[in-house]
Amino acid sequence: MTQTPEVPIYDFVVLGGGSAGFAAARTAASLGLRTALVEGGREVGGLCILRGCMPSKTMIESANRFITIRRAHEFGLRAENIRVVGPEILARKRRLVGEFASYRREQLESGEFDFFRGLAHFTAEHRIAVRPLEWEPSATPPPAEIEARTFLIATGSRIADVPVPGLKEIGYLTSDDILEADEYPPSVIILGAGAIGLEACHQLAGLGVEVSVIQRCGQIMRDADEDIAGALQQALASQGVRFHCGSHLVRAELDKDTGHKRVWYEKDGAMHSHSAQEILFALGRQPCTESLELHFAGVKTGAKGAVQVGPDQRSSKKHIFAAGDVCGPYEIVHIAIQQAEVAARNAARQLGKLGGSPEETDYRLKLFALFTEPQMALVGLTEKEARKAGIDHVAATYPFADHGKSMVRGETDGFVKLIANRATGEIIGGAVVGPEAAELIHEIVVAMHFRATAAALAVVPHYHPTLSEIWTYPAEELAGLAAMPLPGSL
Repeated sequence: MTQTPEVPIYDFVVLGGGSAGFAAARTAASLGLRTALVEGGREVGGLCILRGCMPSKTMIESANRFITIRRAHEFGLRAENIRVVGPEILARKRRLVGEFASYRREQLESGEFDFFRGLAHFTAEHRIAVRPLEWEPSATPPPAEIEARTFLIATGSRIADVPVPGLKEIGYLTSDDILEADEYPPSVIILGAGAIGLEACHQLAGLGVEVSVIQRCGQIMRDADEDIAGALQQALASQGVRFHCGSHLVRAELDKDTGHKRVWYEKDGAMHSHSAQEILFALGRQPCTESLELHFAGVKTGAKGAVQVGPDQRSSKKHIFAAGDVCGPYEIVHIAIQQAEVAARNAARQLGKLGGSPEETDYRLKLFALFTEPQMALVGLTEKEARKAGIDHVAATYPFADHGKSMVRGETDGFVKLIANRATGEIIGGAVVGPEAAELIHEIVVAMHFRATAAALAVVPHYHPTLSEIWTYPAEELAGLAAMPLPGSL
């Protein structure tokens, strides 16, 4: 690697200014690395702030309040003439997102590291070119060039390509469209029952839209345990959402008689169809790597263009790291931040700025929350994962329908679940489908952080009546089951 006078050289250059990119740049700069960050989006902030976590939860909150108001009669209250005012929901979302994005821009421009706006691509193993956002091939000056000793790729993800014949031709909505809607169609078919599809399902159904969901897998949230996914599906179905799981999408077409959009799918060996005014495509996302020219840097990619990394976040080139949606394996903000900080510290170690052996990202406490109603949240291992890993485990559940505070709130769908290592009693996983699941799960995160046993959790005082005390019941059951031999093993 050589430096020419006109090409700046850095210790660490980050591609992407979202949550992972910012965390990495800030960490690297704090460790004394000369750092730069390049952001190629037309807006600054990254997926979480602009089109993901914050805007979706803001609009879901409006749906939640509308649901609560509609239930007023259950509590001896009357609320008359309520209605959805879409433009005002959208205005609130835009105001909050604008504030979040403005704060992120201030952080990026704070001077801790150099900040460039433009589209970056590799031209060599240690060099990138940065084109202005409006750059054209005939324009002058040519793209700026930057060299670096180490890089982090944190360019995030985009909505996946559409695999359904006919869908592009008749048109469809995406999660981005829903987050910019100021009015809602009377009926929607959602393709996909992962996190994006189910949160959109809840938002739309909560605001009065008739929703049907078509899912390829035999259950919603395919990676969740069947009992967890089943409880959530049952609760959503009781609110009027129709599910068609185990369905193979065949084609989409326009129904000329009604003007609605029709989806054909195969299920149980027979063809079926369903129509609605709109179709929402929610069949996942894929890494944003197409424009990075990674072959010039020798970086290997895998499925859908994902950067292949090891547990230390290094790619196939030891000086190029990746974090977040661009490499996976989870599309979750706090994990992306953790990966990015690990990558920045490992880059510092590689450059002699930090001591110790390279770190690896630890997924033991991987955490997930779904903001439907009821909510769903998971931490650690599922039973599926424990069985696959060959871990001898025990599990216990307790329903919200038998829990005092849940009954008082009138929110009795779902249950909590604890999973423990049979030999040691240590809690290795937890799950919730029910009220405030995204908050309740953090008690198990803390317990697992300190490697607590179910017996230890069972004796922790819990105030009555609270939602949190529900954890004591499965903990007490597991305290008796842990360290017990399997039936037939005596």
